[in-house]
Amino acid sequence: MTDKRIVLSTTNSEEEARKIARHLVDSRLAACVNIIPQITSIYRWQDNVDEAEEYLLIIKTTATAFDKVREAIAQMHSYDVPECVCLTIEDGSPSYLGWIAQSVAPGKPIE
Repeated sequence: MTDKRIVLSTTNSEEEARKIARHLVDSRLAACVNIIPQITSIYRWQDNVDEAEEYLLIIKTTATAFDKVREAIAQMHSYDVPECVCLTIEDGSPSYLGWIAQSVAPGKPIE
């Protein structure tokens, strides 16, 4: 197991997805955020089953940065209850995992 994490979140617009992604990377809270456009979500909200077109964010970060990632999503998001699910990266390419660590850690040069 590693200290690297993947965080999933969805938004209702490309503009909001880009705004959150840019903030997370600019703030060194994430090494990378992939935006997958126009997914269909079917979900229960306020006792109704709804359907919406959304944008999925796949956020690469560290365990240490996760609390700040969660806070940033909560503050910037337009949803009352934004998705913020954290998954542990069990293993991966050492060079890729190292890149995540260097990208998220403030003040460290990226090689």
